[in-house]
Amino acid sequence: MKTKLLYFVLPFTFLACHSKVSSNSDSGVRSKPAYPSENIPENRKEVKADPIAEFKVKTDDPLNDFYFTVKLFETNKTFEYLLKFQFEEVRGEDTIRYPNFGMYPKPGLQKGEEKYSCVIGFYDQDNNFRNYKKVFVKDGKVLKLVTLNRYSIVTEEVK
Repeated sequence: MKTKLLYFVLPFTFLACHSKVSSNSDSGVRSKPAYPSENIPENRKEVKADPIAEFKVKTDDPLNDFYFTVKLFETNKTFEYLLKFQFEEVRGEDTIRYPNFGMYPKPGLQKGEEKYSCVIGFYDQDNNFRNYKKVFVKDGKVLKLVTLNRYSIVTEEVK
């Protein structure tokens, strides 16, 4: 009984493993989604060494000349920026990835609600500032970076 079943199942298993997958061109499905922002290059031709945005506030330390600073630097990727932040002698850095809305990113820094806080964001097509992340000092000594909002792009093919 087992050998009869084996003779029946084995050829179908062999055929299933060696069959070719049909290409997407026959079914009308595009292999690559349509992006309205394909006209913006992925990499920059020239990267500026100086920060493109900077926020600086002097701290209350009477003995030292300390600052709370946030600086945003360009990288070789068009939609990525290097974020460097510091409170007194505590330092940190992170990569900020802006969404590709079909226009070059316009990053910006604004004062936050707390005394030592800075909101990292960008300006949209209507020149409205969009909050993205925030750097702030917690309990007078802990430097923190938090995400305020998340942004994404959804593209649909017009039929």
